[in-house]
Amino acid sequence: MNEMLDRLNELAWKNRTGGLTEEELAERAVLRERYLASVRGSLEAHLESIVIEDEQGNRTKLRKKDEISSGEPTENV
Repeated sequence: MNEMLDRLNELAWKNRTGGLTEEELAERAVLRERYLASVRGSLEAHLESIVIEDEQGNRTKLRKKDEISSGEPTENV
């Protein structure tokens, strides 16, 4: 991950100072997509681990918005 970020930063610096070649533009696009997929995956895993506890002590996993609107039953933990 650090190598990917280092390379993205190199390409960003080069873009600001002199521009990128077509190959570098393509590489930057691929690296950006990989980085965003990694961040999204990490965020999703973190959100899936969140549990909400109400005043009565009932613990419920955090659910996606579309799961709430579809009327699926809540899952107590």
